[in-house]
Amino acid sequence: MFGLRSVFYYLIACQITFIKFFKKIYFSSKNYNRSLESEIPKQFYYNPNPFLLSIITSYVSQSFKINEIDPNIFWLEDEKKNTDQMHNFFWLSLIDRKADHSKLKKVIYIWMLKNSKYKKNIWETSTLSARVISWILNVDIILDNSTFDFRKNFLNCITSQTNHLKKNIKFEKDYSKKIEILTAIILTGLVFKEYEENFNIGIKELESLVKNFFDDNGFPLSRSPNDLVFFAKYFIFCKEVIKDSQKYVPEFLEDIVEKNLNCIHFIKTPNNQLPLFNGANIIKLDQIEMYLNNFKPNNKNNTLGGLFKIKYKNHFLLIDIDKPPQKKFSKSYQSGPLSFEYFLDGVKIITNSGFGSQISKKTELISRLTACQSSLTINDTTITKFEKNEMINKIFGNSIQDSFKSFDYSSKNENDIVGCSASNNGYERKFGCTHKREVYVNKDNNYLKGTDHIFKIKDGYPIRYAFRFHINPELSVVKTMSGNSALIQISKNKSLLFTVYDENLEIEKSIFLGEKKIIDSACITISGNLVNKNKIFNWEIKKNI
Repeated sequence: MFGLRSVFYYLIACQITFIKFFKKIYFSSKNYNRSLESEIPKQFYYNPNPFLLSIITSYVSQSFKINEIDPNIFWLEDEKKNTDQMHNFFWLSLIDRKADHSKLKKVIYIWMLKNSKYKKNIWETSTLSARVISWILNVDIILDNSTFDFRKNFLNCITSQTNHLKKNIKFEKDYSKKIEILTAIILTGLVFKEYEENFNIGIKELESLVKNFFDDNGFPLSRSPNDLVFFAKYFIFCKEVIKDSQKYVPEFLEDIVEKNLNCIHFIKTPNNQLPLFNGANIIKLDQIEMYLNNFKPNNKNNTLGGLFKIKYKNHFLLIDIDKPPQKKFSKSYQSGPLSFEYFLDGVKIITNSGFGSQISKKTELISRLTACQSSLTINDTTITKFEKNEMINKIFGNSIQDSFKSFDYSSKNENDIVGCSASNNGYERKFGCTHKREVYVNKDNNYLKGTDHIFKIKDGYPIRYAFRFHINPELSVVKTMSGNSALIQISKNKSLLFTVYDENLEIEKSIFLGEKKIIDSACITISGNLVNKNKIFNWEIKKNI
């Protein structure tokens, strides 16, 4: 049965679905395509630096030999081809800029013959925005020695596609797609004198996006490290292309870039990757490394984006101490309150499982379960319910249905310890339990210590608890003879000992999805039944001598 909130979102989803259906019909009409026609620019006001495209694309693994391509079959439909990647034209960044570009012009000419009018998939928002951006940044090789007609058709194609973006940006609810749209609109306003107003329109909407999707520290309200880096790349790109055009960079854009970089500095792991919380996968920060290296972080606090950081000598730990994001920002939320990732000597020891969205819908759902995070489950239940209605999910993404509170947060940095404690009531309504976790580094003895509390607020039937500590799949782990400890092997001559006091542990099979594929892994599990009102679990990780 729907709750009132679900009914509300369902009705909105129905409305949006109807609008989309109507738009689909209208977009394919002659009247709509005629409405996209406008003044054709005479020339480019300035030619952007084509290498700025590397800020937002990751096409760096292979070259693209355009002269070995047959333009006549390039756009033939093929199931093996990735349509999005073909039609977004990001592959232009791989072309040898000193080579003959006559075949490239033929490829683009054929594309314009086939696709200059609206087509659903080819004109999809992300694909179209990327295409406009890529065309503009590679205009030097596209229009080099081109005919008048080719140039005219090419410029007309850019403006009609941009007009489509302008007409539909108000309907776009996905902030990731919105920033792609705005980047394309801003860019056209910079390069064409006839469309300078596009710059003003884009900047105004961009400022609104910043206000609505980021907290005061510059962390996205989705609480996703992936989102943080994705948006930072586009903000940096916009800033650099505005500078390149000799225009004044708006203050809010300078500010959000600085805040984004500060947040990335805060969460980036010792191996220069992202921590695996709330939709994140293993992403290297190479594309913005130059900007990170030239930026001086200003992290006065030890908490950003709901993540608390312990960084002491050779220890690095991030723990999720916050509640879930709002429903409209929750499509990548993973139910792991008080889960953590831990590095020692630059090696990841404890991890979350990563996000499975790029593998399959099934792995995405699995990766969002509490059991896939290094945290507590009760009665094998995920702490947060996910929206099951297909129509709602189609419109709003795979959002959450309910939420919970985090409380009793405190940090410690004393003579002998550095760490924090926090609680949440995610299992209170279902099972009458709250969970409190304390983690800290012992400065004197140089080891990580943790304490987990289960507070059973109400008497009732016994509950089954399970604390999982997912191990980096690159490491091996075995249970020791004592039954209450596990040996984590880092290298031939280096290992760690995970010990839980007054309890036994088990080594369970698990999966790791952080590399966008399924990898077998293992986790240390502390489990049992709880009848009494409260129970305390003490554990530690230290070097094995």
